[in-house]
Amino acid sequence: MTQSTDQQAAMKIAGGRKAFVEPLRLGDRVKEIRLANQWTLEDVSQRTGLARSTLSKIENDQISPTFTAVQKLINGLGIDLPQLLSRPRQQSRTMGRRDLTRRGEGQMHPTPTYEHELLSCELAQKRMIPFKTIVRARSFEDFNEWVRHDGEEFLMVLEGEVLLYSEFYEPLPLVTGDSIYFDSDMGHALVSISDEDATILSVCTRNE
Repeated sequence: MTQSTDQQAAMKIAGGRKAFVEPLRLGDRVKEIRLANQWTLEDVSQRTGLARSTLSKIENDQISPTFTAVQKLINGLGIDLPQLLSRPRQQSRTMGRRDLTRRGEGQMHPTPTYEHELLSCELAQKRMIPFKTIVRARSFEDFNEWVRHDGEEFLMVLEGEVLLYSEFYEPLPLVTGDSIYFDSDMGHALVSISDEDATILSVCTRNE
């Protein structure tokens, strides 16, 4: 019977193959999980049934845990094997940025077919470009050529109904609440088909 990846990993640990355990810094992982839960070595000892001295040696990479010890760690810490064997997380650099756009206070960019309102304009070097658009176009003939740009786009209809033309697909009607995600380097165009001009929310990825 073919062993699963988890079983193979556990067998390597049970066999004491330090070349497998040490690069994964298993001791660091155990310590990371313990500290994240604000547990002492005694807390983990009570949870796992492993002696404090054994846990200390595991955390300091002084010993490689046996298969039985690994099982006790998994059960006692309430995690699965992949979680235990994953590398410790690197400290993230969260900058805590935010950019509020009040209703109607975005940057307006009207065109013959769309009336765009760019949102979150004060935030530089953002990975996404959000904007709200009133779709003025009423016919595909209103466009001189396909709209296309690098990246990907998410679109949701906020009000009204639109017809989404795209280069490789039949025209697709979308009503209020519908959304679609597509490759925006594919030619596309939107026209309003409701009585009032439709309003959509779009989020595009920035060009690399």
